[in-house]
Amino acid sequence: MQQSPVRPPFEPAAGLESQAPTSQRLASKLRTRQKVMEAARALFSEHGYEEATIRDIARKAGMSTGAVFANFQDKADLFEAVVAEDFERVAEVMRAAAEASAERPVADRLLDVFSAAYANGFTDVPLVQAGVAQSWVRPVHAETRGRGRVKVLLGIVSDVLRDAARKDEIRQDFDVRLISEMLWDAYVGNYRRAAFDGWTHEKLLARLADQVAVLLAGLKKS
Repeated sequence: MQQSPVRPPFEPAAGLESQAPTSQRLASKLRTRQKVMEAARALFSEHGYEEATIRDIARKAGMSTGAVFANFQDKADLFEAVVAEDFERVAEVMRAAAEASAERPVADRLLDVFSAAYANGFTDVPLVQAGVAQSWVRPVHAETRGRGRVKVLLGIVSDVLRDAARKDEIRQDFDVRLISEMLWDAYVGNYRRAAFDGWTHEKLLARLADQVAVLLAGLKKS
């Protein structure tokens, strides 16, 4: 009787044995990075950029300063990462608001978009302040990235304006970029009222409604 050939023991494909540990290390590194960012965001929001130190951030995250520097070059790099994450979240809520209000008049639609942005950042007014302040002194490469992120948000506002022009709600012969930037400047500038005068989300939105009305008045079809 012929015997079946003895099967060799299973051997993983070349390199497969190293993939699991590598994936685990990557996942651990990402968890550490996120934990540092959460601690940093809390301290930047509570104390501002200047007062929040790497030592304090590491302590709040429950790790050493070495672990912080293993993930970020310095405090500016860490702050930049926190701001970038927040910009992504703001872009998501603004885009969702624009899509949800597609059938509303342009003024209401713009207010929906900026209201969503205010709601997202209102609990972190000190962080917004720190971001604006740091934008004046950050390195050129960081400023370039910052402009890129703002450009994404301006694109959402521009799309709302272009859509309104296509629907004949407003004129078509206007500078979309200029109006979008003016709306954005009004939105950001109003945070001063929240920071120094204690304005609520509702009060900020009411002021922005007046600003939107003034800007759109110049875009009405004759």
